[in-house]
Amino acid sequence: MNIPIATGSNRGSIAPGNHGIQLVQNPNTAHHLQTRHVARPDGGMGPSAAPHSSQAKQLPRLEPQAKAARRVNNNLGNEHSGELDIMKAIRKQGFTLASIGLVVGAAAGMVTLEGCGDGLPSAESICGPCGSIATGQLSISGNAQLDGFFTAVADLQGASASVRGNFDGELQALASVYGMADAEINADFVTELVAAIRADISASVDGSFRLEYQPPRCSANVSVTVEAQASCEASADCDVQVDPGMVAVECSGSCSGSCSGECSGSISCTPPGGSVDCDVGCEGECALEAGGACGGTCNGQCDGNCSVTNANGDCQGECDGMCTGSCELTAMATCEGTCHGTCHASVTPPACMAEPITCNAECMGMCEGGCAGDFTPPSASADCEASADCNAQASAQGEANIECTPPSLDFGFELSASLDANARAQFLARLDLLRVHLAGALQAAAQAEALFNGRIDGEVVFDPSPVARLTGSLQGFVSGGVDGFAELDIPTGRLPCLIPAFEEALTALGDAGGDLQYTASASVELFGFISSPTG
Repeated sequence: MNIPIATGSNRGSIAPGNHGIQLVQNPNTAHHLQTRHVARPDGGMGPSAAPHSSQAKQLPRLEPQAKAARRVNNNLGNEHSGELDIMKAIRKQGFTLASIGLVVGAAAGMVTLEGCGDGLPSAESICGPCGSIATGQLSISGNAQLDGFFTAVADLQGASASVRGNFDGELQALASVYGMADAEINADFVTELVAAIRADISASVDGSFRLEYQPPRCSANVSVTVEAQASCEASADCDVQVDPGMVAVECSGSCSGSCSGECSGSISCTPPGGSVDCDVGCEGECALEAGGACGGTCNGQCDGNCSVTNANGDCQGECDGMCTGSCELTAMATCEGTCHGTCHASVTPPACMAEPITCNAECMGMCEGGCAGDFTPPSASADCEASADCNAQASAQGEANIECTPPSLDFGFELSASLDANARAQFLARLDLLRVHLAGALQAAAQAEALFNGRIDGEVVFDPSPVARLTGSLQGFVSGGVDGFAELDIPTGRLPCLIPAFEEALTALGDAGGDLQYTASASVELFGFISSPTG
């Protein structure tokens, strides 16, 4: 007797038996499977590879996940062309639940989506409700190599929602500064907002308006990757030994953290109580003994207009000319004097030789912090056969947790002589808010661009992109069909959970991709403003 069981919108059946189960295609519904108790050749009862009928079509073997990811990446297209639809791109790969068709029963009792009773066929069968991305119960299949990808989907979904929320929030705040009414954030809204900002600059500034921009630095989260690798290896009964203070990966891209070998580009450091000359930029306080431009609060003498002065006539605010004294930088900027804070340099300053150095370029060794590009997590145990099989899900989780630093923005201009003191103060206040909210919006846009298109500051760094790689990995599992899942040794009681899990993952990836595509597309006009602030 076959017992019906619902799995999403599909139905299959469970066939009770005594000891074993078999996954076979339902002859009436080619994309469904039913379980069948069979006799083994040795006379015992257990699983058999024999098909239900000679007409049953064999499902394909597991497709290489990297190949599937690149096919997805190629189908994503150009997000600015208006042709991209993430759901269509995913479905174009044949990512359909019909290709999984997993409806499973257990012998000597039955396994349902809610639980199971006594007399299970093996100790591997697991009782209890299925986990899901929505509930955060991500041990869905009971196999860390597969569940790691579901975790990555959940992380990507959370990141995309956060990116869109931050991007919308920063633009709404800017719109309020420039007198725009609340409206849906889209490309037209951003175009109108940029026009309002440019009009304000044009009315308040004589001559040119200079905008110095240092883009965000984005990288995959190394700590998440190493922890995911260790967790996967531990589930394979490997002797995992990880020092939480030492998490590093082999990074083939740009490292943003400590480097165990040679750093081939710029570095950053904080000298203890000293000062240092920095040829790339400074974060913190810049001492301007001989005077210089100040991208922050000038404390001293200003040979131009100062937004705030004290009783002695000294400047304690924005200076649109040359500042002599000290400058409290609002973000990393060129320091024409001496840096007291975090120094960014192309050559390690002598004062930093004994201090921890952060590499911001290619690392010829192990990178601890973040990696922009392909990377390989180290094994968490000395001898673990599962190490290589755990790498893909660990890397997927690290890429789903890409982090971006805020960009730095600095303005240079000469205020219009026609402005009175009140108008000057109001314009400078708007510029302060523009710097803060524009930086926040550009940070969110950079994260969206990195996750969805794999690009950082216009350069392809993640190839395929994190969204495409994750989609392709799941596609690889689906393409493998029954044989692919059998190789993963998924506990019997968890097999019925797979259809709703892949169904949910597909929907989550589509939603996340849509949010990221929207943010990347809406930000185009913002980057146009960065390159040409006056139009």
